[in-house]
Amino acid sequence: MTGQVRTVDGRVAGRRGQATRQKLLDCLSEMLSTSPYRDVKVIDVARKAGTSPATFYQYFPDVEGAVLEIAEEMAKEGTGLTDLVSGRSWAGKAGRQTAEELVEGFLDFWRKNDAILRVIDLGAAEGDKRFYKIRMKILSSVTNSLTDSVKELQSKGRVDKDVNPAAMAGSLVVMLAAVAGHQKGFQTWGVKQAELKPNLAQLVHLGITGKKPAK
Repeated sequence: MTGQVRTVDGRVAGRRGQATRQKLLDCLSEMLSTSPYRDVKVIDVARKAGTSPATFYQYFPDVEGAVLEIAEEMAKEGTGLTDLVSGRSWAGKAGRQTAEELVEGFLDFWRKNDAILRVIDLGAAEGDKRFYKIRMKILSSVTNSLTDSVKELQSKGRVDKDVNPAAMAGSLVVMLAAVAGHQKGFQTWGVKQAELKPNLAQLVHLGITGKKPAK
């Protein structure tokens, strides 16, 4: 990886520099999980990483720039969610499994990246196009795969032609994102994680196939 990472002024970072840069990102990620995004200061990140603000500024213009770096890496991982849909069957028990594994993967991804996803949602809601593009990158990969699934089922006569594939897929993905970001809230309603997943999977299966999943 040496030679692929550069400092703010364009110099190539060596192995030690890359390690320092990654430590700063790791410390920032940890801080975002316990502190509001705008309360995190460069000096605090540097102190936690055992280095100085001057070193931080060698790699990032500011905290927001570092947050965007974390978000971009997380988005790359998020595009892998499409593997839970692409080429998968929606027929019979296999269809139920596809819906269940998509829900499982979506909820797990959101739990793992909860802190940075909250920052992305905040930035996107405030109109920051950089955060909006990252959010759409994550959601679009799954939406496109689900759109293809609906189109394929329509071509086989298994889904009504009146269904708009992109509208259905997009609605389901936005629902998944909203539920995934509100997982703790469901607990206050007395809904356990083990109860949430099958109900959410049923909604996904119904949306894609128009039918309840096979038992």
